[in-house]
Amino acid sequence: MLDLDLRREAAGHAVATIAPGALGPAVIATWRGRMINEHASSYVFDGLAAQLAALGDDEAAATCRQFAAEERAHGAMCGAVVVAAGGEARAGGLPIAVLPAHADTTPRAAAVRNVLSISCLAETVAVALIGAERLEMPDGPLRELLTRIWADEVGHARFGWRYVEHALPRLTAVEHDAVARYLPVAFAALEAHELAHIPIATSWPAEAAAFGLCDGADARQLVAETVTDVIVPQLAALGLPAEQAWHHRRIG
Repeated sequence: MLDLDLRREAAGHAVATIAPGALGPAVIATWRGRMINEHASSYVFDGLAAQLAALGDDEAAATCRQFAAEERAHGAMCGAVVVAAGGEARAGGLPIAVLPAHADTTPRAAAVRNVLSISCLAETVAVALIGAERLEMPDGPLRELLTRIWADEVGHARFGWRYVEHALPRLTAVEHDAVARYLPVAFAALEAHELAHIPIATSWPAEAAAFGLCDGADARQLVAETVTDVIVPQLAALGLPAEQAWHHRRIG
């Protein structure tokens, strides 16, 4: 378990004090949750970097180490918003994200599975969610901060799509099948993670968008549409049975 204290790091990204009024507790909780999620993603990318380095792909490993640094910076930025809203950039008792080992297949196919799950799925959804939120937010320091995070997430997603497109043709038939078989699990994990962080009952007054609060039902719909309209067609174009996998998604 991890006790996260980003007070010092958040101070390096300080934003002007915001006064969300009655929305204050929700703003603090929302941005603290983002702080936790963004920082946790750094462990995922560090793990992916180590996995890629073990395969001898030093360039991709270096890219993922940079992504890990960006995710840590995102966590600090979100912590700065927590502080600006009157909270503390701290959280305790957090699990540490661990990258799946995928012992049922080869190291090469395992890496493709993880890149696909992390960048092609999770980061693509993040791009859609943050992009939509950013469009609803008026110009100002919070939108500028969110734009910086969004731009990095775009890079994380693009890396994944390029990597998988390049790697799939180099896999053996058995390895390719291992990637395809993992898709229903990857989709189920993505859906479970996203819905756990988007309570459906969250609905806010119009002014809430200025503080980064979004309608839960709208966000859930956007997740589903991003999967069906963006991710599934792109995976299918790469020769993976994505539509079938989405319909038959399952945990484990």
